[in-house]
Amino acid sequence: MPVLAIARPVSVGHLLERVDIREVEISAAEAVATLPAEQAASVLGRPMATSLTVGALLTPSSIGSSTIPAAGQSVVAVGLKAGQFPPELAPGAPVVVVLAASTPNTPLAAGQSSSDGPAWPATVTGLSKAEAEQTTVISLQMPSATAPALARVPAGQVTLVMVAGGER
Repeated sequence: MPVLAIARPVSVGHLLERVDIREVEISAAEAVATLPAEQAASVLGRPMATSLTVGALLTPSSIGSSTIPAAGQSVVAVGLKAGQFPPELAPGAPVVVVLAASTPNTPLAAGQSSSDGPAWPATVTGLSKAEAEQTTVISLQMPSATAPALARVPAGQVTLVMVAGGER
């Protein structure tokens, strides 16, 4: 059956345009949530509720009001330069936020010793490259209890490590 899929990466809040979606043929059980290709016109101009990568199937729950941040979570923006994050980084990627140098009065994550320095698990929710400044602003969803500590870290002291989904 023909359904809608993502043709280029889209982030939370992005208003869908025709170039963002494409038609794909799949065979799926009725219980699999998809949007039929014939509904393409009805999704154009609507905001994304979540970030999706190329090839992801569009579902009814991926369109509409934002589901980010989730309950108990916050979104923190960090401005990073090349070399402070993997170039393959995309929305939805699980990461560990690591400080380049230990900062006094920064709480440690569970199971960390003071010699390890702070590190926090997070999920990338968006990326925005500022060409003129050679900085990429990366939005990270993380537990609300640790988000303020990351927000207080001075610019240039954060590195992102991309990890497999269950290895945080």
